[in-house]
Amino acid sequence: MKLTQVAEADFPTRFGQFRIYGFEGRWQDRVEEAVVLKRGDLSGSPPLVRIHSQCLTGDVFHSLRCDCRAQLELALERICDEDRGLLIYEHQEGRGIGLLNKLRAYQLQDQGADTVEANERLGFEADLRGYELPGEILRFFGLASVRLLSNNPEKVRAVERAGVLVAQRVPCLVAPLDSTETYLRTKKTKLGHLLEEL
Repeated sequence: MKLTQVAEADFPTRFGQFRIYGFEGRWQDRVEEAVVLKRGDLSGSPPLVRIHSQCLTGDVFHSLRCDCRAQLELALERICDEDRGLLIYEHQEGRGIGLLNKLRAYQLQDQGADTVEANERLGFEADLRGYELPGEILRFFGLASVRLLSNNPEKVRAVERAGVLVAQRVPCLVAPLDSTETYLRTKKTKLGHLLEEL
């Protein structure tokens, strides 16, 4: 894969000040984009890093079908509290199936399927996401080790496959709601997410 930085700018948010970067990863047959929010000096001890998959319905429209927006906000708050860290925002909507297929999966969920069953009924694997691009981005910033803010053991494995040590997995836990309890339980039981509170 060839990684290209395409943009960098100041980026004030309600959480605090960041630098925003745009990256493009090119494979022979596809192009993937990612946005990165960076705060502070990343040298020294392993910084806090969050790899967040795009969720238009949660991140933008405040959906309560998932915990995505709550996790995104928690990550930004934690990075600002520590005054250093990195948030990598990947364009992998609906665990990689895309926005419209995700809405089709919602329809199947309304008929009783869980999130994994819905993706599989649409002909997809439970989770199609890949994490090669975040690995390249971590190397771009010269990070040999990170503290990864995640409940997903596959992200830990992917970062380490990219040659970056996960010095600590930091739980990214938000309080479950009535509307997210089944969703979270499915992530725990079928996808192996580390959700101790369920």
